Amino acid sequence: MTIALGLGLPQMKQYSIGRDVPLVARAAEETGYASLWVFERILFPEPTTQGLYGIPGLPWPEQYRSVADPLVTLTLAAAASERARLGTSVLVAPLHLPFQLARSLASLDAASGGRVVAGLGTGWSLDEYAAASVAPFEKRGAVLDELLDVCAAVWGPDPVAYEGALTSIAPSEVGPKPARPIPVYLPANSPKASRRLVDRADGWMPAATGPGALTAGWQKIQALAGERGRERPVAVTVRVNAAYSAKPYEGEGRRPFQGSVAQIVEDLAAHAATGVADEFLLDLQGAMRDAKELVNVAAEVYEAARAAGV
Repeated sequence: MTIALGLGLPQMKQYSIGRDVPLVARAAEETGYASLWVFERILFPEPTTQGLYGIPGLPWPEQYRSVADPLVTLTLAAAASERARLGTSVLVAPLHLPFQLARSLASLDAASGGRVVAGLGTGWSLDEYAAASVAPFEKRGAVLDELLDVCAAVWGPDPVAYEGALTSIAPSEVGPKPARPIPVYLPANSPKASRRLVDRADGWMPAATGPGALTAGWQKIQALAGERGRERPVAVTVRVNAAYSAKPYEGEGRRPFQGSVAQIVEDLAAHAATGVADEFLLDLQGAMRDAKELVNVAAEVYEAARAAGV
């Protein structure tokens, strides 16, 4: 069975969003990519008050200085494409008011004919939490839980009613409804997050850091699913943050998915051989000069991956 391939849409500073998102979306679909994806960063603190991912001293990538709104980007892609699924990897859920986000995702799914995949996470930036003013960082897990509850209510039959810490919905008609049940993907980066994934999500969205780590994470999820009595399968979309370069990376210390097209595809094949992934999301945009280069390299990676049996 062929593994699906998805592509990250251009959201960073070097792109003209209104022009380049539709261009890349159309080209990716024509190439054969099965899905189009966005991520979320809302600001770049200067000076940074904490390291990347909350790791002290780890610098933020320069590409994070300007990242287009994920749902605006997906809306542009939806209008320019016909078949590709439209995914978030990820929306930092506690930066959004639950009711408004649930309605936005439902509207996008209805408008696109049932193509949305909601990848949700809790994020790590204290500055983003402070700017969003929805809830404090310490409440991030509770906010995600409430968002999942609100989505289930809003996307379900009318009348919609809900009472939570942030959200109070009087019995109401709330539309439009999604064209079909929107799949929800969650992380599994802590014991509590893993339980939430097994109990509430349709899929898992890990970052690719090596075949061994992917296999080990999957084994833990499968064991937990057995313990908690989950019977339906867990879909897996693996996020690939590729550091592309025209020339092969030489020397020691190469990270997974760092280097040339051939090296990226070599790593894809190694991760695919684990049998864990249903899909790989390739985010190539960071190293590209412009949309033309992104389109060309994405097509080259796609063809090479398929030729390699991925």
